[in-house]
Amino acid sequence: MAYTALYRKFRPLTFDEIVGQEHITRTLKNQIIAGRVGHAYLFNGCRGTGKTSAAKILARAVNCLNPKDGEPCNECEICKAALSGSLTDIVEMDAASNNSVEDIRSIRDEVNFLPTLAKYRVYIIDEVHMLSTGAFNALLKTLEEPPAHVKFILATTEPQKLPATILSRCQRFDFKKISPENIIKRLKIVCASSNITVDENALKIIASLSEGAMRDALSILERCLQDGDNEISEDKVKELVGIPKLNFIEDIVESIINKDVDKCLVTLKTVISEGKDQNNFLWEIIKYVKDILLFKVTGEVGIYSEAEQLKLKQLAEISAKEDLVHLIYELSNLENDMKWSSQKTIMLEAGFIKLCDTNTSVINNGNNVQGIENNANSNDIQELQRRLFRIENVLSKAGQNKNISNNIKQPEERAKPIERKPLTPEEIKQNTFWKDILGKFKSEGKMGLYANLLNTNITEINDMTVGINFKNGLNPLAKGILEKPENIHEISKEISIAFGKDMKVKLLGNQEEAKPQKSDLETLVEGLDIPIDIID
Repeated sequence: MAYTALYRKFRPLTFDEIVGQEHITRTLKNQIIAGRVGHAYLFNGCRGTGKTSAAKILARAVNCLNPKDGEPCNECEICKAALSGSLTDIVEMDAASNNSVEDIRSIRDEVNFLPTLAKYRVYIIDEVHMLSTGAFNALLKTLEEPPAHVKFILATTEPQKLPATILSRCQRFDFKKISPENIIKRLKIVCASSNITVDENALKIIASLSEGAMRDALSILERCLQDGDNEISEDKVKELVGIPKLNFIEDIVESIINKDVDKCLVTLKTVISEGKDQNNFLWEIIKYVKDILLFKVTGEVGIYSEAEQLKLKQLAEISAKEDLVHLIYELSNLENDMKWSSQKTIMLEAGFIKLCDTNTSVINNGNNVQGIENNANSNDIQELQRRLFRIENVLSKAGQNKNISNNIKQPEERAKPIERKPLTPEEIKQNTFWKDILGKFKSEGKMGLYANLLNTNITEINDMTVGINFKNGLNPLAKGILEKPENIHEISKEISIAFGKDMKVKLLGNQEEAKPQKSDLETLVEGLDIPIDIID
């Protein structure tokens, strides 16, 4: 008996067996029950999400002699013929290899003939976006007004390539990527039916590698069985797909964070000597750094064992968000550079050496931002600052689920006075309120404001203005960032709340600038020792 691949052997036979697409299968079943099946459908979605399976089930369901709750019985004459592939009334066509005008014209000629056995003649056209312009034009009229005994089901991964005239004539259903949880549930059913023993962590890895495609998950599972052993472990899956053990990835990331170039290169040499794919290895490192950043922002630890979660949390504690963002960008750039290099190993080693160099990265002790080394390249610093501000929105949404645009008020709102109990002179001098404001910026994920305002203090210049003192001077880059309308408004808003009245903000390079400057007239009056009131 010929061998059947797992994804074909376990192809869903009913709508209820399709995983993760309940929003679609429920609608289709209701249409069948109500007898309101459309004449043309478009199934769109990523590979391996159930488009073709749903099309086959729908084709059987509309022709089934004994449908049950919108499902095909799979027992009647029509269903059995359809499952065996002998039913000529259900036509499956691959548009990737049959995309000419003649192919579509043959369909146009056939639709005039009544079905031989079934109630409807159903045409399933897969990868329909591959049809030529002429073929689309030939299909258009038939698709718009087909005979009553004809149904069309189109499937594609790229609906944007379809003409609007085709899209407007179809009922469109968008298939989502299948969640790892649903993939794992389905894999457990497959393993139980096939007497396969598999680790929970192995299933998690397969689900992650499949990227939401059930067919890919079944294909990976099948590859793990090629050695004849029905036991699948985590290490077996990693060995098969070329993923280094997680402890290697942990050691590399820890070495980069701690700037330990020797340990980094030793670990890298071990990985390369085991013959692991270097591009895959780098992708796994980027993914792991992303998971560390995600944990710092949201507290989610992903699909890791308890020991792995503990290590991930430790790495998160000794690193800052800015460092992790910077690291993801640098690793991504390294990945792009390696694609065009014939010396991937040299590129990888040089890239890791650069990342372990303390002079080329943001320095952070894990608790307080220390700033950027004075000898760092200014262009790199400027680019890093831009990247930090682009990521700020993402961090803010992940931590607080708020839209940053909601924090920017309209001009008329700014004019409204804020009535709060004013600060005492002693409170202003102690700057406790300013520390609270900086803490608020940090907790809300506004790390750009927090990082650039750290180690500053507030001085009251006059009744309507306060100055922000930068002890180490105000560099042009930070000045440009802080003076952005949305940022200066956010700062002045918090200061106005603290002072109990509208306050303007001035950025000062040092403490001396905070002292009110006396005009020449005031200096003259003091010299004359005459009681004169100066009226502006």
